[in-house]
Amino acid sequence: MLAAVITAFGGPDVFALAEIPAPDGEVIDVTLAGVNFADVQRRRGEHERPPLPAVLGADVVGRRRADGRRVAAVLRGGGYAQVAPAHHVVEVPDEVSDEQALAVLEQGLTAWHCLHTLGRVDADDVVVVTAGAGGVGHLAVQLARAAGARVIAIASTPAKRALAAELGAHATVDSQHPDLGAALSETPTLVLDGVGGRTFEQLHAALAPFGRTVAYGGAGAVRDTVAVGDLMTASTGVLGFRLQRVLDDEELYRSSAARLFHLAGRGVLTARIGGRHPLSAVGRAHADLENRVTSGKLVIDVRRLI
Repeated sequence: MLAAVITAFGGPDVFALAEIPAPDGEVIDVTLAGVNFADVQRRRGEHERPPLPAVLGADVVGRRRADGRRVAAVLRGGGYAQVAPAHHVVEVPDEVSDEQALAVLEQGLTAWHCLHTLGRVDADDVVVVTAGAGGVGHLAVQLARAAGARVIAIASTPAKRALAAELGAHATVDSQHPDLGAALSETPTLVLDGVGGRTFEQLHAALAPFGRTVAYGGAGAVRDTVAVGDLMTASTGVLGFRLQRVLDDEELYRSSAARLFHLAGRGVLTARIGGRHPLSAVGRAHADLENRVTSGKLVIDVRRLI
């Protein structure tokens, strides 16, 4: 089978198409694979360094070879390939397209559990979503709005802020504003942060008493620190989310995926596709993601080689 392979850690140019053996055991004949910022971090060697040579890619949609059923899966790697291991597989309902299934599964799970399981969002909340036009963020905006909350989206360009507003954000803020807390139109009670650094610090400091920040990633280069005394003084909280905790609980994973597919099938949750690339252009997709020029979900069409 063909796959986009890395033999060294580095920039987007480390990918090369190569013929490699198919994985053992149950497999999926892949149609589409997703591109996520965690893939970028792994490619750089910053996050869970895989043994080399490696095939990255954490989410796929395709057909399970054993029975031909259309399925989506969240993987620990191996997605940028024509065939992927059948790990953490869920069936895709007929009313949900391949693109929507791919885009709402992995990143939708993050958005849902940050908002509901950890954030306990309700209609009284004012929710701030960082990277509000990104893969997780643009889904979180919709889910928070569906929960009845007031939503403020942080995004870096006018086009991204317009997309967040179109998807339901009541207000938007430029992520480059020097004082994000002061730029907010309302006092937040819940912050979803996948950026970290200055963004995390300023938005957490802006929380109302008894508010909470849910951190699910760190696109910034600065390691965050939280002083317990400061949390006590402000009466605020910080929670962390890692998707692997959901994947480790099969019942929770399947029920969460079914809920997201139900919302997507009803049109309550609509993923935006920010770019579609052939298998030979995985590096270009990574460069676009790193340079923050994309919105929504980036997709690799593994059936197209060029």
